[in-house]
Amino acid sequence: MAKPDNRADNEVHLQNHIDHTLANLREAEDYLDDHADEIPSDEKQAIEAKNDRRKSSINAFIAEKKDEARR
Repeated sequence: MAKPDNRADNEVHLQNHIDHTLANLREAEDYLDDHADEIPSDEKQAIEAKNDRRKSSINAFIAEKKDEARR
């Protein structure tokens, strides 16, 4: 038998995802600020691309959290 869908803590989980993703984004930005002159350009581009994906994920998490709040 399938477990019932319990959405009671979805907003909390989504906020945790947002917080952790923001922390990773800031850490990567700090790393780039401190070491941009020392790292190869391909590594810098990879970090910047990952941060772009993180920003997209954060926006998606926020939209999903707003959707959950309306339920």
